[in-house]
Amino acid sequence: MTFKERLVVVRGAKWFSNLTTAIIIFYASVLGFKTIGEVENNYTTLLTILDYMVTVYFLVEILIKLYAEERTLDFFKSGWNVFDFIIVVITVVPMENTAIAPVARILRIFRVLRLLTSRPELKKIIDMLIKAIPSIVDIVILMFIVFYVYAIIGNFLFEDAASGLWSDFLISMLTLFRILTFEDWTDVMYEGMEIYPWSWIYFVSFVIIAAFVFFNLFVAVIIGEMEKINNKDMVDEMHEDHDKIDLILAELKAVRQELDEIKNTKQ
Repeated sequence: MTFKERLVVVRGAKWFSNLTTAIIIFYASVLGFKTIGEVENNYTTLLTILDYMVTVYFLVEILIKLYAEERTLDFFKSGWNVFDFIIVVITVVPMENTAIAPVARILRIFRVLRLLTSRPELKKIIDMLIKAIPSIVDIVILMFIVFYVYAIIGNFLFEDAASGLWSDFLISMLTLFRILTFEDWTDVMYEGMEIYPWSWIYFVSFVIIAAFVFFNLFVAVIIGEMEKINNKDMVDEMHEDHDKIDLILAELKAVRQELDEIKNTKQ
């Protein structure tokens, strides 16, 4: 096995993915300790060494992935690989002693985001969410229309409320968002009922439409996209199984032909 073939095996190995995940989690812990003043002051050298070690590991990891490709440019055909490469490059460039040192420290936080690319399962979830964006945007637009109509009605009905929660259109939109999050929404409803006793219909109908219906729409979209990804994986596995069966049949056919040739030569 050549050196490059060994790197290909390492790149696809489960232990390599688990090691990267563990180091990212460890680095996230180091960043958390750095926010504690006493720890950072007493263990500055240790934290700096750990930071350099993580940087070296990420650099080695990205070099392994680059060299393991058949062609180096193939590495950049994947958006996830480009994401990893940009984060590593940003954190490797020395900027600690420059005028933008604070920015460099903030950028190092983005290393934690590499956890998204180190786990194939997380990649699937992110891909699913990205594919669900068009449907989510449509739901948000529909939700905005409902908010708009209810905000206008709420401003018209409760503009004189003592709390000022319906004083204008924008405030009414914020009040509706508060109701959507169930943050003391009954207090808002009871205040409205002091003006119009039947106004509970307005609040209850909004909660049913905005909180329950739209929430379930979001869930349905996400579940639908997840099912599409799972179905695609099943189809890919079926194709792989068919390819393996075709290869086995071809090999059996070749063996049978060789056996026939051997029989013919003996005769």
